[in-house]
Amino acid sequence: MSGSVILYDQDCGFCCWATKRILKWDRHHLLRPVALQKPETDRLLAGMDLRARMDSFHVVTREGEVYSAGAALAPLLTLLPGGKTLAAMARTFPRMAELIYQLVSKNRQMLGALLGAQACRR
Repeated sequence: MSGSVILYDQDCGFCCWATKRILKWDRHHLLRPVALQKPETDRLLAGMDLRARMDSFHVVTREGEVYSAGAALAPLLTLLPGGKTLAAMARTFPRMAELIYQLVSKNRQMLGALLGAQACRR
């Protein structure tokens, strides 16, 4: 694998909005976006059932390691300019990272509406 992959729900307006912002932050182009609905996901998340795939975003590292939900924040932030301090915080406080992720995830429809993004279909 040449770079890391971020997998997101293309049917969720907030998820698309957030992925676009992350890719804009990724000035060194270390991430490649892949929608969870694409066939490539079967290879990237082999062995993960459909429900688990669609329950969160995922990061697959260059080495093929898969991280999901709050656990994906540290590997993601490590790749972004200025993100190393936030990544260290996410690694140091994994329960807090998961809690923050879940809070955002559970409210993505409302957040999307506030941001003018298309409503989440899930």
